[in-house]
Amino acid sequence: MTAPLALARPTPDELWELDRAHALHPWTNFGPFEREGSLVISRGEGCYLWDAEGRRYLDAVGGMWCTNVGLGRRDMAQAIADQVERLAFANSFVDVTNGPSARLSAKLAALAPGDLNRVHLTTGGSTAVDTAVRMVWYWQTCMGRPEKTDIVARDHSYHGSTYLTQSVGKRPGDRVEEFRYQHAGIHHLTAPNPYRRPEGMSEAQFCDALVAEFEALIARVGADRIGGFIAEPIQASGGVIVPPDGYLRRMWEVCRRHDILFIADEVVTGFGRLGHWFASEAEFGVVPDMITCAKGLTSGYLPLGALIFSDRIWEGMAAKGERWFTSGFTYSGHPVSCAAALKSIEIIESEGLLENAAVVGDYFLDRLKRLEGLPLVGQVRGRRLMVCVENVASKLTKAPLPDGVNESKRISDAAEAMGLMVRPIGHLNVMSPPLTITTAQVDFVVETLERAIRKVTDELEREGHRIG
Repeated sequence: MTAPLALARPTPDELWELDRAHALHPWTNFGPFEREGSLVISRGEGCYLWDAEGRRYLDAVGGMWCTNVGLGRRDMAQAIADQVERLAFANSFVDVTNGPSARLSAKLAALAPGDLNRVHLTTGGSTAVDTAVRMVWYWQTCMGRPEKTDIVARDHSYHGSTYLTQSVGKRPGDRVEEFRYQHAGIHHLTAPNPYRRPEGMSEAQFCDALVAEFEALIARVGADRIGGFIAEPIQASGGVIVPPDGYLRRMWEVCRRHDILFIADEVVTGFGRLGHWFASEAEFGVVPDMITCAKGLTSGYLPLGALIFSDRIWEGMAAKGERWFTSGFTYSGHPVSCAAALKSIEIIESEGLLENAAVVGDYFLDRLKRLEGLPLVGQVRGRRLMVCVENVASKLTKAPLPDGVNESKRISDAAEAMGLMVRPIGHLNVMSPPLTITTAQVDFVVETLERAIRKVTDELEREGHRIG
């Protein structure tokens, strides 16, 4: 039996060992974790993090696409503390609400496009998407179409980590044989990645083929069975995939013709990452039936998610006045989380962070594009403060290095040693910094990342890999 710990202030080494001995992290890779443990983070301010040893890093990952207004803000802390003192918790089931929940719902309705005037508050992005998929089933049944409940998503998509949302998403590496997934009633289309389109096909032809694939699926399965289509405006952790021009608008038009609800998963793209509150209409000309959001909603200060949906959906569900919507969570509409969201939105508005994300984000992408001259870099892509570098063995064939090489992890490790955090995903190095980032900080990110890529390229060539 382990003796109880009596550590008033554990040392960095003790914290490392406590975590290694007891914590199961999301997406734990057991071998490396048991050997190497975790990097212990102790403090954050603005775009910077400090580890338990006092080393500083510029966090170009933005936590997990989420620290939009920056870390360590006293105004955020004060808003949260004030709400804790006033009302730390309130049940929001059935016919009870609280001030921050009501105000946030109204604010989200005002920010959302079109007639998306209704809001269901959840605990995060996964639960927002889970609710959206279930709402497709619910609404279609209310409309007299109980068989019209199949969901269409795309390859390389990520929509969450509940049983249902991980079944809807299909990102390489997420589907492991030890878990189980729902397959019935879920369909996946080709990822709209222009960089990986068939050889000899123009981007416009690729777009035509993607839309035709959707129409063929509807013809094969039946429009009477497909109830919803879900899409990240830009596929985030599936590869920062910016679709071809016109793609999302055309997919939305197909949905309208067949009465298929269009769900825009804006868990990453919402709240300023592309310089807009939401990207669907502002960037892609689409007014979806539902928007899921989280992450930047509170700038990561507290957990919260939301499903914003149209008046049309509300009216269909509420038509008879006797139905129950039996879905929700203990922490739905949590007053402290909602207070944090309201303050985060206020900061984004008052400090012009949408405009900063647009201006500095364009500068960031322009500077990163110059890395395409490096032998290991196949493509730099993304939009504004949502970007990645894709590493390849051959620029000509776009062939990646063998999976076991782990070049993106080696690049992120090299960058980390130089004071920069970037996120390795497959053969990508992904960046999504806070909206407060400056051009000087962008310069540091790009210059440091270039040094890390050059260092790893030299190592790979010494190991016998052919690069370029």
